[in-house]
Amino acid sequence: MRIAVVGAGAMGGIYGAGFTEGGQETVLVDVSSPLIEQLSAEGLSIDHKGEQRIVPVHATSDVTSVGPVDVVVFFVKCYHTAVAAEQSRPLVGDSTIVVSLQNGWGNGDDLARVFDPDRIVIGVSYHSGTVVGLGSVAHTGAGPTFIGPYLGSSLEASQPVADAIRSAGFEAVVTPDVRTEIWKKLTLNAAALPTAALTGLTAGETGKPDDVMIELVDELARETVAVARAQGYDLDPEERVEFIRAILLKAGPGKASMLQDIEAGRRTEIDVINGAVVRAAAEHRIEVPVNRAMVALVKGYERAHGL
Repeated sequence: MRIAVVGAGAMGGIYGAGFTEGGQETVLVDVSSPLIEQLSAEGLSIDHKGEQRIVPVHATSDVTSVGPVDVVVFFVKCYHTAVAAEQSRPLVGDSTIVVSLQNGWGNGDDLARVFDPDRIVIGVSYHSGTVVGLGSVAHTGAGPTFIGPYLGSSLEASQPVADAIRSAGFEAVVTPDVRTEIWKKLTLNAAALPTAALTGLTAGETGKPDDVMIELVDELARETVAVARAQGYDLDPEERVEFIRAILLKAGPGKASMLQDIEAGRRTEIDVINGAVVRAAAEHRIEVPVNRAMVALVKGYERAHGL
């Protein structure tokens, strides 16, 4: 298949390289000219478990030179989704599948304002990565990718996407209940991302047992699960708590994406993570004081630092 990955950061790079190595005709799309030049000249450097490899990739900022492809996968930051979708119109033809594997809740809605909702696939990935330098990524964690339809229950559009993900050597699960999976991942992100961003702690340190931080993480998770359940998504609070504790310890020295944003002087995705929890909680009249505190603290940090 011809695949375009929009956003050549850590996750876009990991998936773009995987698609390329899996035999898919793949192009990485990004607005950063220095990054495109580096990728075109030197390829993408990926470090996974101490083993480094260089993957030659096709990269461009000019989507008109690419034309319509079979699949477009969005990995841009949530606050760039609407603009990136408009700019990516030349990549999307009548049969193109549009995919969001981004963090947070609501990216599919932004894509559906631009593209045919019936051709949109949404999902979450449990891979993790860190940008080490220009054109250099550390693949810090691996896990399944869950995908499913943005609308309805038909899984037809999801199958070729799953095949492409599997060709990259990644696990892919197609499910009509993908929104439940998104809320499961949102629970992880709401608990682990702002806590790391505000403290500077790595994943392993954030998840350190018998520590005040893990108690905060647990409470964020339980609040988020309560909101998810009110919306009809079948999440088990204790399963999520134990899952999050285990994944943080497994990630060890990995840095949460929100911490990477803070360190790089970028705006965070707090609005579609804890902010999404707070907005949904208000609809159901559920109190989520710890999530509210995370939103206020992170947005306060952004304001203080002009992000």
